[in-house]
Amino acid sequence: MYNDLFSIGPLTFHTYGLMTAIGIISAYLMAESRAKKKRLSEAKIGKIFGLVIACIIFGYLCSKLLYIATVLPQLMDGRMSLLDGIANGWVVFGGLIGGIFGGVVYCRWQKESFWEYADLAIPAVALAQGFGRIGCFFAGCCYGAHTTSSWFFTEFSHSLYAPNHVKLVPTQLIMSAGDFLICFGLLLYEKKKQKYRGELIAIYLVVYSIGRFIVEFFRGDLIRGQVGALSTSQFIGLFTVTVGFVLWYYLTTKVKEEVTAVSLDAEQESEGEAAVDPDPVDLKKTDARAESNAAEKEQV
Repeated sequence: MYNDLFSIGPLTFHTYGLMTAIGIISAYLMAESRAKKKRLSEAKIGKIFGLVIACIIFGYLCSKLLYIATVLPQLMDGRMSLLDGIANGWVVFGGLIGGIFGGVVYCRWQKESFWEYADLAIPAVALAQGFGRIGCFFAGCCYGAHTTSSWFFTEFSHSLYAPNHVKLVPTQLIMSAGDFLICFGLLLYEKKKQKYRGELIAIYLVVYSIGRFIVEFFRGDLIRGQVGALSTSQFIGLFTVTVGFVLWYYLTTKVKEEVTAVSLDAEQESEGEAAVDPDPVDLKKTDARAESNAAEKEQV
């Protein structure tokens, strides 16, 4: 695979950068399209661009800091310079954590519901990751372990990262396909079964963490760092999958009780008064109330 696309003077444009850009643009367009389909106000839709920028800034910063942490031994003993550490390498889990934190900060600043925007954006995040992993494939980073398979392998010839002319497990393509499947699965779940805000991000954290944990066993790049017997990503994945399950439990128990209590209170309110809407919220009850109010206005 060739990562270099073309050069203009001293500048060289890489496939990795192209696929990353495609992923970010696709994520933004998907989030904006989903917001319009959900009939969000123009003001809310207009804030999606700022949300994307905040997630990118915090995501890339955290991704780079976590990468520096994984190569700290090489930096300390001189095998790698700080400039090389800054110029090369990212940790996707760091980008994910930083992106979520950036989303929380932005939503608080804009006084918007983080859960609403999280469910809106998380399928787009998986889509962007899918394109990003294709970039990893062309660059040769995040490569797999040696394999003797006669059909399921990839072999690099001009990679600066992966060993060349060696059969390797195509971990980049596996992760890319997994990310695209997660994106599709989240959209399908939202359409068929979602009841509460926050469910999509909970499902994403659980499914992505488990999938990443498994794929890590087939990775061959040792620069990822280790925490005991686990790779850095596997170690972080233990926490993110726990967060996902805890959030899921909260949504299916605590929030369900809150929504039921609010619904009972709403029935006792006088006509024309708005019920308090918890966050996360029961989406089906919210849609039903909106349709009922619209019908009453048409009759008037």
